[in-house]
Amino acid sequence: MASIDAIVARLLTLHPRLIDLSLDRMWRILDALGHPERRLPPVIHVAGTNGKGSVIAFMRAVLEAAGLRVHVYTSPHLVRFNERFRLGQAGGGVLVSDEELAAALTECEAVNGAAPITVFEIETAAAFLLFARQQADALLLEVGLGGRLDATNVIERPLVSVITPVSSDHAEYLGNTLAKIAAEKAGILKRDVPVIVAAQPREALAVIERAAARVGAPIRIAGEDWTATEERGRLVYQDDDGLLDLPAPKLFGRHQFENAGVAIAALRAAASLKLPSAAFEAGIAKADWPARMQRLPQGALAALIPPGSELWLDGGHNVDGGRAIANALADLEERVSRPLVLVVGMLATKDCEGFLKNFAGLARRVIAVPIPRQEKSLSADAVAAAARAVGIPAETRDDIPAALGAVSSLGLDPPPRILITGSLYLAGEVLALNGTPPV
Repeated sequence: MASIDAIVARLLTLHPRLIDLSLDRMWRILDALGHPERRLPPVIHVAGTNGKGSVIAFMRAVLEAAGLRVHVYTSPHLVRFNERFRLGQAGGGVLVSDEELAAALTECEAVNGAAPITVFEIETAAAFLLFARQQADALLLEVGLGGRLDATNVIERPLVSVITPVSSDHAEYLGNTLAKIAAEKAGILKRDVPVIVAAQPREALAVIERAAARVGAPIRIAGEDWTATEERGRLVYQDDDGLLDLPAPKLFGRHQFENAGVAIAALRAAASLKLPSAAFEAGIAKADWPARMQRLPQGALAALIPPGSELWLDGGHNVDGGRAIANALADLEERVSRPLVLVVGMLATKDCEGFLKNFAGLARRVIAVPIPRQEKSLSADAVAAAARAVGIPAETRDDIPAALGAVSSLGLDPPPRILITGSLYLAGEVLALNGTPPV
């Protein structure tokens, strides 16, 4: 059977654009497949700009700690396409095998024929086939882009809908104001399906509240209907059903306390799951999600940095994501002070200067790199210019290994804290080069 990469390359030829938001093609292929989306386990549907993957990671860890089988669909992948599809089984889910995935994609390709369809639409149809054919207790379903016209928005009645923090990203598809973006995200809301809403800018929250009222979705909002705070190094969650005093998340950064709170609120809204408090304790402490303030203590790249240095990775790429990363770095700096060096690569569709502004006064140096195999990558010179524009000294290198090698020549004392950031595509390249891909 053809490799996954070969199949995906072939599927790319079926539509002239990578992204074309519409549900018409999705309904057509699902009908041809016999509507697998109607035979799924209970679905928790997650939209938002930042934090979707982390919220899903927390929910998966809690559900699995309760002994449940959990299917998971997320995007994009970091190293292997298979990462998008996790099949639930007793004792913890596993990534789909090449054979299972190739068979599902090929089946979808056969029923689609030569009709126009995007790769994300056909891979989502394949995901529904896989998830419908293997029994599980829950499916955690991440929106690909937006919500209203996203290929995942074909589930008639999810268990719960979730909207993580909304901010500016993908303006070319979703609109150039927070209100327009929030309206697209709120397009996943369904009548009588509870919606859990993370802390939001006022403009976004107003739109989401109106959408919930319009469709008749009971709404629960962070800070109003529940709170999740850090107290004495622990996570304290409270809502009308009571208080949970939990270990701090394994995922680093104060924003992960908020993401964990959203996950807990969603699971508590899914009353039919009946989760014991011990599952929350075990899951919150165990949840892991690669390329989110991930420490890389060993590997091929870790061997290139100055002795005694720290190497970190975060795939954040928009302004609000940059703010969360900067806050996490400031917390690290308070614990153990080290000079900070950023290795940055970004796409031309992102607000590079706005992203880097978060690190002004925090970073000693930016080393800019291009993102390999991405035609929309900013040049290293453009990233360096954006860094200098916000007051951070910058230089360029051709790739990640060269950038890490350049850190030694900076002569920093004590040994620096190095963060590679700016793009999930860059993060995937880093994990592949380091020999530490997600599992």
